Amino acid sequence: MTRYAIDSGTALRLVEEGRAVSAAHSLVGPAVLRSHALGALYRAVRDGTLAEKEGRARLEGIAALKIRLLGDRVSRATAWKIASGLGWEDTAAAEYLAVATLQADALIAADPTLAAAADGVVALAEYDDLFR
Repeated sequence: MTRYAIDSGTALRLVEEGRAVSAAHSLVGPAVLRSHALGALYRAVRDGTLAEKEGRARLEGIAALKIRLLGDRVSRATAWKIASGLGWEDTAAAEYLAVATLQADALIAADPTLAAAADGVVALAEYDDLFR
């Protein structure tokens, strides 16, 4: 079984496409993933690119997604260390890298900045790997 860490963009894509992850894989992410997904959906509704009904339905899809969300002390401390090492102003993106390094075989990131930061920190995988 391969354990993939995913970012909120990947989670939203899974929900939007209605695709099921292969039973051979499991998903992990930081606890903040749900808040990031909520924010992205809310912004899309506010700017008119997504109907409110669809935004709320996708939010329910995020809640139903089979994913282990982590926010323990070790994950937070690791996120702090990663953010500091990368010179980042915030730890939010580092939380994804922390969970990936501690709990996953690879990271699948829709966010290109996060994917670039993962270089040398954690292995990257492609979105389509979730279905193989």
